Amino acid sequence: MTAPLRPRYWEDTPPSRMTRPEWEALCDGCGKCCMNKLEDEDTGEVVMTRVACRLFDDTTCQCAQYPIRHQFVPECIVLKPTNMDANLYWMPETCAYKLLWQGKKLYDWHPLISGDPQTVHDARVSMQSRTVPEFEIDEDDWEDHIIEEPT
Repeated sequence: MTAPLRPRYWEDTPPSRMTRPEWEALCDGCGKCCMNKLEDEDTGEVVMTRVACRLFDDTTCQCAQYPIRHQFVPECIVLKPTNMDANLYWMPETCAYKLLWQGKKLYDWHPLISGDPQTVHDARVSMQSRTVPEFEIDEDDWEDHIIEEPT
């Protein structure tokens, strides 16, 4: 059995000192990191699409195979305090990992603040019921599915 998380631990614990459960609990469940992104080769600008990873469950905003996802999607990035600097450029603006890394506060709808994992969906910040699976879209057509990040 996992020990309960300390209240507001993210306010006084640097990411590099968090336990794995504390680090994992920072995820708000929005699903934006599971959307395919496009990067402009000339400018480096990254845009989000509504084209979801083949393992993404559009209803729950969870990875259907999270513990073994690398068996199916080897390129799936595992965020860690040691690789945050290299990954900030593509991460969603509302992402708790990114916010804390930048010294910002979590939003009121974040489940760690609200106490309810549904608040991210109620705030319309998540990708719940907004996606198309990547196996239904030809990669050449991903540009047709570029969206603004729900914030």
